[in-house]
Amino acid sequence: MTIIVETKDLTRSYGSTVALNSLSLQIPQGAVYGFIGPNGAGKTTTMRILTTLLLPTSGEAWVAGHSVVGDRAAVRRSVGFMPDFFGVYDAMKSWEYLDFFAASYHVPAARRPKLINDLLALVDLAHKRDADVMGLSRGMKQRLSLARTMIHDPALLILDEPASGLDPRARVELRELLKELRSMGKTIMISSHILTELAEMCTHIGIIERGTLLASGDVATIMQSLQPHRVFVVHLLSDVAQAAELVRGAPHVLDVRLLPEAIPPQIEIDVDGDDRAVGELLTRLIQGGAVVTHFAGQVSDLEDIFMRVTQGSDYGGTN
Repeated sequence: MTIIVETKDLTRSYGSTVALNSLSLQIPQGAVYGFIGPNGAGKTTTMRILTTLLLPTSGEAWVAGHSVVGDRAAVRRSVGFMPDFFGVYDAMKSWEYLDFFAASYHVPAARRPKLINDLLALVDLAHKRDADVMGLSRGMKQRLSLARTMIHDPALLILDEPASGLDPRARVELRELLKELRSMGKTIMISSHILTELAEMCTHIGIIERGTLLASGDVATIMQSLQPHRVFVVHLLSDVAQAAELVRGAPHVLDVRLLPEAIPPQIEIDVDGDDRAVGELLTRLIQGGAVVTHFAGQVSDLEDIFMRVTQGSDYGGTN
C-alpha cells in the first residue's frame, strides 16, 4: 500500500493555544479520506500545513514523499487545494480564471485551451465557459474552484469544507463529481463537520477534536473496533417473549432485548459470530415457530462513529 500523506507528531501552536497536538496519520493512495471534527478542531490548520501555507511548530509531514518543511515546491506540485472560501477577481470569465492559474503553474500556453475545455467539461461547466465568474451560482463556483485545483494534475486533492453553503442539488452534484475524480485515480482529503456530506463517499476517516486525532483508518476497521459485535433487529408477528427464549443462550448470542411496544413487536440480538452463526439463529427462530417478517443487522454510520469517539463538544477556536 502506497502512502501519499503522512504526518508524525505534527504540532501547531498559536501562543499558548495548541491547535494541533502531536497529530500522526497516514492516507493511502486512492483513498477518499474524510477529516471529521467540530468547528475549531484543527482540520483547517492541518490542511494548511499539508499545503505548505503554514509551518508546523514541531513534527513533520510528507506529501507524496516530499517534506512540507524541506521540499515545499515539490509538495505544491503534488497538491491541489480548495479552501473553504472562493476568491476570484472581478470581471473575469470562467476560462480566464482557469487560464490565470494554469499560467501560475507554468502550464505551456499551447496546452492551456484544451486543458481548460477538458476541465470545464469534467465539472459540467462547459456551457459557462464565457460566463462571468461572479455571476455563477455558489455550486458552480465550487465546481469551478475544484477544476482549478486540478489544473496541474496533482496526485492529491485537499478540499476544505467544499459543500459549505451549497443547496441539496449542488451537494449531490459535488458528491458525484468527487466519485468521478476518485475513479480517475485521485486521492482526496476532504474536511467537514457535517457528517452526512461524507458518509457515502469516504473509504477512510480521521476524527479530530481539540487538536488531537482520536481515530484514523479505513471505515470498516474503525467501525469494527468500536462495535466488535453486531446487533440484529427481528420483527415478529408472533410472541416476542417466546422468540427471545428461542435464541437466548444460543452460541454467539451475547444479549437479547425485547421491544414489545414497538410496531411491529421486535427483539434485538447482540451477536459476536460470523454470518454462518447469524444464519443459524434465523433458522432456530423459524424452526421454533416464530413468525419473522424482518431480520437485519443495524448499520452504523459516520454519525454513530463520531458520537462514540468524541466527547460531543463544540467550541470556538482555531480551525
